[in-house]
Amino acid sequence: MPKVKVNDITINYEQQGSGEPLVLIPYLAADNACYAFQVADYAKHFTCISLDPRGAGETDKPEGTYSTELFADDVAGFMQAIGVERAHVSGVSLGGAIGLWLASKYPQKVKTLSLHSCWPKTDPFLKVVVGGWQAMAKGLGSVQEMVVQGILPFCLTPELYAAKPEYVDQLAAFVRSRPKQPFDAFLRQSNAVIAHDALGQLGKIAAPTQITFGRHDIVTSTRFAEPLKHGIKNTELVVFETSAHAAIYESVSEFNEKTLAFLNRHAG
Repeated sequence: MPKVKVNDITINYEQQGSGEPLVLIPYLAADNACYAFQVADYAKHFTCISLDPRGAGETDKPEGTYSTELFADDVAGFMQAIGVERAHVSGVSLGGAIGLWLASKYPQKVKTLSLHSCWPKTDPFLKVVVGGWQAMAKGLGSVQEMVVQGILPFCLTPELYAAKPEYVDQLAAFVRSRPKQPFDAFLRQSNAVIAHDALGQLGKIAAPTQITFGRHDIVTSTRFAEPLKHGIKNTELVVFETSAHAAIYESVSEFNEKTLAFLNRHAG
C-alpha cells in the first residue's frame, strides 16, 4: 500500500478504480479497509482513495491531542501530497465529523460531501457511550475486542444478530484481521470524538451534501438530522429504515445504490 508524508505524519492509503477522485474517511478505530463493501461498487465510477487516519491502521500514531479539525487538516495535506486538488469526500461517523471540518475549512477541495451517521456536535449521550467504549477497551486490554463487543452492537440491529449470526461473526473476524490499534491511540482518537464541535462551521460548507442515518441508530440518531440540514445550505437526507449505525454493513446494496446515485448526479 502506498504511503505519503503529510505534516508531521506518514499516512497510509489505498487507491482503486478510475474517474473523479472520491476520498473515503474511516470511522473511529478503523483503517481504510472499512469501506470494503463500498469500494467494489464505487470504483466502477470513481477513483476511490481510502486512507488510514492519524492514530489508526498503518498511519503514524504520534502523541498529543487529536481533534476532528486536526484530522481534517491531515486529509487536506494528504490530498495536496498526492496531487488531488478537489474530490468528492465521504465519511462514516468520525469520518463524517472530519468531513464537516474539511468542507468548511477547505471548501475549494470538496466537490461533494457525504455524511453518513454523522453529528455536528457531541452531546451528553454520545459522551457517555464513547466513554463506555474507552473503559471497555482498557478493561479488555484490546481495542479490537472492544470494537467487537462494544461498538458492533451499536452498529447493527438486534434483528441482524438474530437472523444472520454467521454474517456478524464474519464482520467480527474482519475487525480482528486488521492492524491492531494501540489503546493510547484509540484514546486520542475517541477523545477527539468526545470533543467534536463543528456546529459553528456548518454555514461555511458550500458543497452539495448528502446526509444519511440508520433509523435504528441510537449513537448518532436522527436527532442530529435537523441541525445538519438547517446548518448546511445544500443538503439531501436519506434514512435507511432497517439499519442502525452502520448501514454500510447492514443495508449494503441500498446504501451503495443511494450514495452512488448522489455522487453520480454531481460528477462531471
